[in-house]
Amino acid sequence: MMDHIVDHSEQVCRVAVCLTDNLNREGIRLDSGLIRAAALLHDITKTRSFSTNENHAETGGRLLQERGFIEVGHIIAQHVKLGTYAVLPNIPVEAEIVNYADKRVLHDQIVSLTDRMSYILDRYADSVESRERILGLWNKSKDLEKRLFDYLPFQPQDLKQTVEGEYPCKR
Repeated sequence: MMDHIVDHSEQVCRVAVCLTDNLNREGIRLDSGLIRAAALLHDITKTRSFSTNENHAETGGRLLQERGFIEVGHIIAQHVKLGTYAVLPNIPVEAEIVNYADKRVLHDQIVSLTDRMSYILDRYADSVESRERILGLWNKSKDLEKRLFDYLPFQPQDLKQTVEGEYPCKR
């Protein structure tokens, strides 16, 4: 993996672990080890996707599943687009945590969902169809954010401060 992708993955992991720990304190039972592994590995095939144009979520998920890490691979395969999108009041699951954490990290910085989704739209919307697909995912991500933060003791705009306070960067 390229260094900047490693940096991104480490930050996604910090966000995912922060969300998980806080949700678990609120009585939601999430597997923090599974989330940590999937968050760190979510872009495992991203570097090669630059030359192959493959869907790095699918190939990354398949790579882990082929090596026996079925659950981690299943989550990685959904880090761009969830297999299903729950509606209120469903309890959050591990794939949603990693998916959302990735949507809040631009390069290695924690940003708002709007900033991250705007970047994705600018970078990847190269056709009317891709733009519509990204806007659809953006709306689903906003719904996911609302559902997650209904359970959390802080608001989306406080995520960066909360992560940095609870999980300071060790560099």
